Amino acid sequence: MKNNFEITGLVPAAGYASRISPIPCSKEIYPINYPSDDSNNIKSPKVISASLLEKFGIVGLEKVYMIIRKGKWDIPQYFGTGSSFGLNFAYLVTDPTPDTPHTIDKAYHFIKNKRVLLGFPDIQISHKNPFQKLLIQLENSGSDMVLGLFKTHKPYKSDMVETDKNNNVKKIIIKPDSSNLKYTWLLAVWNPVFTDFLHNFLSKHQSKALEKGKKELYIGDIIQKAIQNGLKVSSVRFPDSTSIDSRNN
Repeated sequence: MKNNFEITGLVPAAGYASRISPIPCSKEIYPINYPSDDSNNIKSPKVISASLLEKFGIVGLEKVYMIIRKGKWDIPQYFGTGSSFGLNFAYLVTDPTPDTPHTIDKAYHFIKNKRVLLGFPDIQISHKNPFQKLLIQLENSGSDMVLGLFKTHKPYKSDMVETDKNNNVKKIIIKPDSSNLKYTWLLAVWNPVFTDFLHNFLSKHQSKALEKGKKELYIGDIIQKAIQNGLKVSSVRFPDSTSIDSRNN
């Protein structure tokens, strides 16, 4: 890498999982089955966020900030220091936040001078090392942010992404009723310029952040505003990789 930014992971985990409630634990540590590698092909349980955390470890990431809401104490109880993934966890505890952008902004003073890798703990992605491709694109393209794009058949539940022939992101359309676009973004990496943009946008536009009649602010809304304000957002497509978003099922 050509710069000296420290690279850190960010996991927003402050939600209530209201769409899949009631469950007996925080959704980030809800157990799901993965096939084991032994000859008997016995399935052993892993928690849902293990997929993301393993990808952080593969890319060589060491420090991860996990933002949790008060009351979700089962998450640090389960993960501890993160050493089982080869990671070092720091837990940022917050009061309830209105949306994901505000949750991410709770980490501002910890990540403002760092290069950030963002993933969502309830999304399963088949590609083993997608963050490496995103980091290479971030460096080579001179972008402020790079999005990892995956195919979706549910545009009405997704941030649909329009790109140009050079993979620059032109527009993000939040949950359209229908769309000719094929890709949504599920991962992101960015430089401090986007961290500052998000923080300043939320600070200056709290009362104007939402469009008329819109109930929730999405991180895709912030990315779209960043593009409109001159930030360069690039992308990497993963056309052969599958993804499962538990929020959309």
